[in-house]
Amino acid sequence: MKRLIKFSILAVVVALSVATTFQPNSNKYFEITKNIEIFANLYKELNTYYVDEIEPAQLMRVGIDAMVESLDPYTNYISESQIEGYRFITEGRYNGIGASSETIKDLITITELYEGQPADKAGLKVGDRILAIDGKVTKGKTQEDINNILRGFPGTEVELLIERPGKTVPFSVKLLRDEVEAKNIPYSGKIADHIGYINLSTFTRDAGANVADALRTLQGEDPDLKGVVLDLRGNGGGLLNEAVNIANVFIPKNELVVTTRGKVKEWDRSFKTLNVPVDTEIPLVILINNRSASASEIVSGVIQDYDRGVIIGQLSYGKGLVQNTRDIGYNAKVKLTTAKYYIPSGRCIQAVEYDNGEPIDIPESERTPFKTRNGRKVLDGGGVKPDLVIDRDGSSNVLKQLDKGHIIFDFVTNYCASKTQVDPVETLRFTDFDVFINYVAGRNFDYDTDTEKLITQLETKAKEEGFSLGVSLETVKQQIKSTKEQELTLFKDAIVDMIEKEIAGRYFYKKGSVQVGLRNDLEVQEAIKLLNDPARYQSMLKS
Repeated sequence: MKRLIKFSILAVVVALSVATTFQPNSNKYFEITKNIEIFANLYKELNTYYVDEIEPAQLMRVGIDAMVESLDPYTNYISESQIEGYRFITEGRYNGIGASSETIKDLITITELYEGQPADKAGLKVGDRILAIDGKVTKGKTQEDINNILRGFPGTEVELLIERPGKTVPFSVKLLRDEVEAKNIPYSGKIADHIGYINLSTFTRDAGANVADALRTLQGEDPDLKGVVLDLRGNGGGLLNEAVNIANVFIPKNELVVTTRGKVKEWDRSFKTLNVPVDTEIPLVILINNRSASASEIVSGVIQDYDRGVIIGQLSYGKGLVQNTRDIGYNAKVKLTTAKYYIPSGRCIQAVEYDNGEPIDIPESERTPFKTRNGRKVLDGGGVKPDLVIDRDGSSNVLKQLDKGHIIFDFVTNYCASKTQVDPVETLRFTDFDVFINYVAGRNFDYDTDTEKLITQLETKAKEEGFSLGVSLETVKQQIKSTKEQELTLFKDAIVDMIEKEIAGRYFYKKGSVQVGLRNDLEVQEAIKLLNDPARYQSMLKS
């Protein structure tokens, strides 16, 4: 009870301090003060008189999450227990075991190991299921709960009970937590004669310096290097200053990279390049896709705005918002959107509408046109559109559903269970496609297409209004079913590529997965062709 009284007093004090801080708009801040007091009173009444016992921290968490969720997908509350996860997002490091995991079939499953880190040293494998941690069963726990338990002080011990496909009896593994650091450049090297490649997975600390070092290394190994590919596909962003640093690798000192503008005008800032670039002349291709977001969109957008390189791939995610973290006491933080960012042409690539936290495509006719330095037309809102759009398989629903249902992940787990080693990355090939087809059949894999969803809606509506559409719709359903059965074979090359990358990741970590993926990568092949055709490359950058 004393805690609740203290909370109420604290809430009123905070409200009063807010009101006195923002005198100019007294009516608005009176509303803030009033509603904070109402919130504190409601919280107290629920905890005191609700029929069942309430966990106060959990109740408050639900209220806070609902509050920030109503704003945008990127404003979040970060509790004290989530600080290690926040460190990993911003710095690429945290204290823990060095493994990523997901909940698959209600079990916490290891999905990636970081080379040389505690989980890897202890002999854990991708696909292992964690049944218990320090004797506490994991089933029913959230991913956040598991991460909170696994992450802790370096040198402390944690015991895992592991279920491994191919083994009949679970076994225990003890390992010591350590400071884990994930590389933001899992792979760089040459992908063709005199063509370099740099894969950047996240904009964590030193990303700019690492990209600069990778480019210098490529140039040192090949003085005749005539082009470089920077791969930002699947890169969800990170630190804004690292986006500036990476742009600075390729554009001159003192060039504008990004401007941020928000409600608090004193916080508006312009970020320019501060250093001498590594190379402002080498032909550059940047690869992006629909999961390239935030800092990835700053870099690709800036390179496009200055006509410094060619962008290849698919329309990017569309996150043109800036987040800052504010300390709110008791080692907790709030990550809140404070501004929108604008790249040199003046455009903001922020998507304006969301559906379940995902941006909705905005028709080009509704997007405002801007000009690059050379006078090429570019559009704001809804992401960065590549100069050369390539999407071989991205529109395939079957590939999305295979990924979403963890079908390929589970297949590779079973396929690799009896293999202590596989061929080296250079010669690794998956030739057992029939085995995969039989596995999928055994899983009773099925999914609803958008057309099937519309048919279901139509049937429901027709029934409500007394229409009979049974025979004609049944014919359409059978045609769709037949087409779906053929889709696995139709997309065989793409599926084999996904399987090979998953296998390589099991034995050669993220680096191996990237290397294998380069072999059959249509966007990479197109980038190589473009960099080998200087006239075409230059023509794409002209007005």
